[in-house]
Amino acid sequence: MPAGRACARPGLGVWLGAEPGRDCPRCPRLVDFRETWRAKKPDWENAPVPSFGPAAARLLIVGLAPGLQGANRTGRPFTGDYAGDLLYATLKEFGFARGTYEARPDDGLTLIDARITNAVRCVPPENKPTGPEITTCRPFLVATMAEMPNLAAIVALGRIAHDTLMGTLGWKKSAHPFGHGAVHAGPSGGAAVFDSYHCSRYNTNTGVLTPDMFRAVFSKVRAHLADAPPKL
Repeated sequence: MPAGRACARPGLGVWLGAEPGRDCPRCPRLVDFRETWRAKKPDWENAPVPSFGPAAARLLIVGLAPGLQGANRTGRPFTGDYAGDLLYATLKEFGFARGTYEARPDDGLTLIDARITNAVRCVPPENKPTGPEITTCRPFLVATMAEMPNLAAIVALGRIAHDTLMGTLGWKKSAHPFGHGAVHAGPSGGAAVFDSYHCSRYNTNTGVLTPDMFRAVFSKVRAHLADAPPKL
């Protein structure tokens, strides 16, 4: 099937609103990887991971792709690996989540005025999607943002998520270079983009990102949203 063409067969739908179907065929390498892990771990989710949180939220957090033993296993973004421990604890601290995070999708955790998604919805080998895979999956990010009428702030977790957002928003990367703690306003207003290093175990173990550095990003987001009430 040519890239970009929706599949009409039941069970293989590409377009389900802003989410790919469970058996989305758009990226052959990711399909092969997904099928391999379905055979190895039939009790895992092993499917495109949908966005988590209300579409009415003012904040959107964009990661790169599901982790193999995290979201790919559990079916919820940043759930089941270390990155979720830091992310959800920080969201609770700044009032963007409530409940107890127990690294499973039925833990009862809910998001408040926040939503989480990934630039690539399927788990890639070695956690590294290719450029064409990022481009192929971009329409789902576009659609996710389009269905958020109150969107006022976007947190990009990592350089690749930042670059993907620049392409999605039509902003020049040269005018908006990635930098932890940087805040980018678009040429015609709209949502502001807040950059952060990814909250991965590698980045925290090596000191690239500390919990205080991560909190500082969300402190800026919270201050920004204080001046950006929901649209009527």
